[in-house]
Amino acid sequence: MSGTTRGRTIKRVAAAAVAAVAVAGVTGGAAAASPDQAHGAPDHIFYIMMENHGLSQIVGNTADAPFTTQLANRYNVSTNFHGVTHPSMPNYLAAFSGSFQGVWDDCKAGRTVTCAPEEFVPGSGDSTSNASLTQAQYQSASKTPHLFDGRNLVDQLEAHGKSWKAYLQSMPQTGFAGEYAPGLVNGTEVKLYAQKHNPFMYFSDINSPANPRLQKVVPFEKNFDADLASGHVPDYVWISPDQCHDMHGIAPAAAKAINLPSCGFPDSGLDHGAIKLGDDYLKDTVGKIMNSRTWKTSNSTIVVNWDENDYSGYSGGPGSPVGAGNAVLGGGDAPLIVINSQAGPHKQSKVPADHYTVLATVQKLWHLGCLENTCSEATSGQVADLFAN
Repeated sequence: MSGTTRGRTIKRVAAAAVAAVAVAGVTGGAAAASPDQAHGAPDHIFYIMMENHGLSQIVGNTADAPFTTQLANRYNVSTNFHGVTHPSMPNYLAAFSGSFQGVWDDCKAGRTVTCAPEEFVPGSGDSTSNASLTQAQYQSASKTPHLFDGRNLVDQLEAHGKSWKAYLQSMPQTGFAGEYAPGLVNGTEVKLYAQKHNPFMYFSDINSPANPRLQKVVPFEKNFDADLASGHVPDYVWISPDQCHDMHGIAPAAAKAINLPSCGFPDSGLDHGAIKLGDDYLKDTVGKIMNSRTWKTSNSTIVVNWDENDYSGYSGGPGSPVGAGNAVLGGGDAPLIVINSQAGPHKQSKVPADHYTVLATVQKLWHLGCLENTCSEATSGQVADLFAN
C-alpha cells in the first residue's frame, strides 16, 4: 500500500528424472535429485515480491494477468494467504525478519527516522480506518526508529553457510541508501525504486557504513541476467521489481514523464495497466529463471508473493496483529504462488497463511531455526506442501 494518496477506489517427484514443464512458452527441466533434495529442501529459492492486490484480482484475470493466471493453474497456490498487516513496508519486514517490527507506515530507513502510523487510524482514507490500533500501539509505533537491530534472514543464511543476494529493479547502484530513484525526470519526481520495498536496508547489520553485506544488495538490471548466465546463483535470491513492474503503479504525471502512462494510478477502479506491466515482468523474469542452467540442473523453487491487498480491508493471517477491541489488523487476502523445478501435480493449500508462514517454511526446509513470529507453530503455520514435489 502506498504511503501517498492515490485518488482511486479503496482500495510439484516428476514422472521422469528429467521433467519438462511449459508455461506460455517458458520451459525448464529438472536434474536427478541430490542428497539434500531427498529431504525436500530446494537448492535455490527465488523470492519475488509483488504488490497490492487480492487473489481474485490477479488469478483468473486473463485480460490483465494471463501469465500469472497460468502459473497459478499449473503450479502451486495458496487460496488462504493474507498480508500480515498494512501498509507495504511492514509486510516486507515480516517476510524478512519474522516481525513487522511494530510499525504501520512506509517511511524510509534511518536510526533517527520515526513515523506515526498511516493505517488503522481515523482518517486514513481507506477501509482500514474501520479497525483501530490501541493507544499503546499507536504511541509505540510513533516512537520506533526505522533501523532495526534484531536478527533477520541474512543472519540465519550466513550462519548456516547459505549464500544470498537481493536484486532491486531501478536501484541506481549497489547498496543505494536513498529512499527513491530515479528522482527528478524532466522536472517531475519519479519513484520507481522504493526503499520501502527493500527490507534489507532497514536492518543495522546490513545497512551500515562500509558493511560488506551491502555489496549483495544490488541493481536488478545490472546483475540478475549476468548471474543467471554465469551459473553462480545464490542459494537465496530476493527480487523486488520497481513500482511500475510489481503491480503497484506510480503517480500519473510521473508515469507520463517516463513514457509509461499505463503505470499511472487510475482515477478509480482496478489498476489494469499496472497489473499488465507486472504480469509482463513476471513472464520475463520467471522465464529467464526457468530457462537458466541453475533451474535445469538443480532442485529449485520460485515463490511469487504479494505483500497485501490494497483494495479489501484488513482480514489477516495467523500472525497478524490485533488492535483495539480485538480487531485483526491484517493486510487482506493476496496471491501466493510456488513453482518447483521438479514439478508434480498442481496443488492448492487452504491452510491460513501469511508472510510468517512462508518464512517459517523456508527456515524449516533449510534448518535455519526461527525468528520472532516464525518460532510458534500456532502463529506461523505451514505451507511446506507447496514446496514439495
